[in-house]
Amino acid sequence: MATRELAARTEPHVASMGDLGKLEFVPEVFGDEFLDSYNKVQEAQSALGGEEDLTKMDPDTLRLVYGAMRHFLGTLMTPESAERWLRFEVVNAGKLVDHFRTRTEAEAKAAEIGPTARVQDKSMRIPDRVLVDLLEWVTELYGGGNDRPTTPSSGSSRASRRAGTAGKASSPSKASTRTAGRSSR
Repeated sequence: MATRELAARTEPHVASMGDLGKLEFVPEVFGDEFLDSYNKVQEAQSALGGEEDLTKMDPDTLRLVYGAMRHFLGTLMTPESAERWLRFEVVNAGKLVDHFRTRTEAEAKAAEIGPTARVQDKSMRIPDRVLVDLLEWVTELYGGGNDRPTTPSSGSSRASRRAGTAGKASSPSKASTRTAGRSSR
């Protein structure tokens, strides 16, 4: 009978951003959820029409793309990090009524309250380049290292390769550090 050990990641992925703090991402994702969210980012990006100069882009379209990127990243975060990342507060008469992770939900709540209610975006602010770096990093983590994931995210938590039998090639290094595929001498 053949046996195969499969590793599942149980600790969150952590993005450390210096003084801005850390964001934790869920250890594993299901491929269809990841792909559905990622497709929304791609749809928003396609609205840019390949334009790379931010000064030439329509501000509303750019806002849509950034919003899709932020939402995508928020869906992959632990609840505590997502709470900091995406936070839209409904305020009425200077008092916090409720908060939501999407502007749409917050605006619906404000509409229920009436014309004096306002939505305030209290989401975590980061530089655009960091947002793009986060998107690329998360895509690699959960997409199996592909820039454009086309398969389920089974690559999201590949276990480190076990040290096996020593390879036949000799290492140019004389160091005694043990590495998978090399023996220490």
